Amino acid sequence: MMQMIRSNAGKFMTIIIVGGFLAWMVYGIGMEVTGASGPGDLGSVNGTPITLAAWQQRVQQLEEQARAQGGGRLTAEDTRQIEDQAWNDLVNQILMQQELDRRGIRVTDDEIRFMAMNVPAPQMAQQEIFQSNGQFDINKYRQYLSSPQASDELLAQLEQYYRSVIPESKLREQIGAGTFVPDAQLWRMFRDRNETATVEYVALDLARLAPRTPAVTEAEIRRYYDGHEDEFKRPRTARFTVAVLRTAADDADRQAVLAHAQQVRQQLAAGGDFAAIAKAESSDSVSARQGGSLGTVRKGQMVAPFDSAVWVLPVNEISQPVLTQFGYHLIQVTERGGDTAVVRHILLPVKKDDRVLETLDAKSDTLERVAQSSQGIERAARTVGAAIRQGVTVTDNLPYIPGVGPAMEALNWASGEARDLEPGAHPVSDVMEGEQGLYLVRLDSYLPAGQMTLDEARPQINSMLILQKKREQARAEGEKIVAAVRRGTPLQQAAAARGLAVQTAGPFSRVEGNPALGQATPAVGAAFGTPIGQVSSVVESPGGLFIVRPTARTAADAQQFAQQKEQIRSVLGQQLRQRATARWLDSVKKAANIKDNRAQVLGRA
Repeated sequence: MMQMIRSNAGKFMTIIIVGGFLAWMVYGIGMEVTGASGPGDLGSVNGTPITLAAWQQRVQQLEEQARAQGGGRLTAEDTRQIEDQAWNDLVNQILMQQELDRRGIRVTDDEIRFMAMNVPAPQMAQQEIFQSNGQFDINKYRQYLSSPQASDELLAQLEQYYRSVIPESKLREQIGAGTFVPDAQLWRMFRDRNETATVEYVALDLARLAPRTPAVTEAEIRRYYDGHEDEFKRPRTARFTVAVLRTAADDADRQAVLAHAQQVRQQLAAGGDFAAIAKAESSDSVSARQGGSLGTVRKGQMVAPFDSAVWVLPVNEISQPVLTQFGYHLIQVTERGGDTAVVRHILLPVKKDDRVLETLDAKSDTLERVAQSSQGIERAARTVGAAIRQGVTVTDNLPYIPGVGPAMEALNWASGEARDLEPGAHPVSDVMEGEQGLYLVRLDSYLPAGQMTLDEARPQINSMLILQKKREQARAEGEKIVAAVRRGTPLQQAAAARGLAVQTAGPFSRVEGNPALGQATPAVGAAFGTPIGQVSSVVESPGGLFIVRPTARTAADAQQFAQQKEQIRSVLGQQLRQRATARWLDSVKKAANIKDNRAQVLGRA
C-alpha cells in the first residue's frame, strides 16, 4: 500500500510536517476503542467492550487539546466534561463501526489511492510547504508523497486515515440519501443571504407609550398559570454561602508577565534563537514544538490585536509584547505579501505565579478544615483572607457563581447532599476548583427539579402580564402612528408627536444579524415584504415593537446564483447529510444496549 501511494508522485519535505500530521492522526482516528473483554472494562455497546485503556487514551487526547486551546490548567468540572465526551466519542465510534459491518461497507485499494492523491487530509492541506502563493498546490503534495522523505510511518498513517474516513463517508452518503436540494430552495437560500434592505424604523418605547403600571388580578395570574404549566418547570436550585480564594490573574500578575515578556524580547533582540526560546517559554504547545511557527496566516484570520501587529510589524523584527485574551505575544513576521504573512510567536499567558498558586493551595486546605469544623465558613474565610459571598443561587439554567465561574460541580454536590439532609443541617463542601478561584460552599437551601407552585410562579407571571399589557397599549398607540402616516402625515412628524424618533438600519439581509431589528424576525420580514416608501403595521420582535418603512432594496444577482448554484448545493447537501447522520446516531444510540460501568470501575458514587 505504501508503494502504491508512492508510485504516483515526486518529493521534498521536513520532519516537522510528518510530526504534525502524526499528532493530528492520533487526535482524529489513531485509537483502538475496544480489546479483549475483561473485568476492568468501562462498559459495552451491543456487547462490544469499551476498555479502560481506550477511554483513558481518549481522555488524555481531549485534555491536551483543551489545554492547547485554553492555555491554562483544567478545573475539575472541565475534567468531568472531558471524561463524558470521551465516553460518548467511543460509544459513537463503536456504533458507526457496527453499522459499517452490518451494511458490509468496505474500502478498496483503488479508492485509497485516488483519495490519497486527490483529497489530502486536512492537516496536510494546511501545511505551508504544500502551498503556492498562499494556496494549496496539489502538485507539490503529490511530489512529496512519491519522494523518499514521505516515511513509511507517515504513509501507514495516511492509509489508516483513509481506511477510516472513506467507509464512514460512504455510510453518511447512504444515511443522507435523498437529501437532494431543488433549485427553488437553493435560490431562496441565496436570495436570503444576498438580497438587502435599508429601512427607517420607529421603536415603540413602552416607557413613553405605556408609562403607568397596569393592574394584574389574581384571576389573570391563575388563568395564565393553569394554561402554561410547561413554562413553570423548576430546575434544581441551590442557595449557597460561598468562600472564594481567587486564582484568576489580577493587574499585578499582568504587570509581572509583561515584565517577563519584555525580558524575553531583549534576549531575542540580542540575537537569541527564536525557535529555542519559543520551545522553552511559549505556552502555545502546538506552535512551540515548531519553534513558535504559525505558518502562513491571512489578514483577518487572527484575533484583532495580533492581526493588527502582523500587518504593521517590519519583516524579521520582534514586536513589543502584544496583549490578547490569551496573554502576551512576541511576534515575528518572516515573510509578507498581499494578504498573507509567515508568522511565528511566543505566548506568555497572564496567570498567577506558580509559587502564589502553591500558597493558595495551602490556604485552601486551611479553609476546608476550618469551614467544616464548628467554627464555620465565615470564620474560615476570615482566617485565610477568602472572599465570602452570601445568598448565591445556582440553578441548572444558570450554574454560575460570581468570582468562581461555572459551578455545576457545586450544584451536583448539593443535589447529592440533599438526599440525606437532616432538617436544619447546612453541610459544607470540600474545596472545589473553578475557572477563577478555589472555593467551597455551605448549602443553605435546596429545591429539587419539579413543577413550580403558583406561589413560586406568581412574581414571574405578574411581571410577564404587566409587560404584555404595556405592549398592548404601545401597539394601540403605534397603530395610530401607522394610520396617520397612511393618511399622509410624514413618519417623522407622527412619531415625534408621541416623543419617538425615526432611526435607520441597513443595508442588511434576511438572515444577517441586525442589532436594531434582530435576526430573521417579523421586523426583518416587514423590511423585505412592505413596499418601498410605505409603512408596515406594528410588528413584534424579541427586541420590542416596531414600525418599519423600507427605503431601498437590492435584488440578489441571478447570474451570480447560476455560477454558484452547484457549490451551494454541495455545501448544503453536506450539512443535511451531517444532520441526518446525527439524527441516525441518536436513534441507534437509544435502541442500543449500552452498559456504562464507569461509576463502579472508577470507584465513583
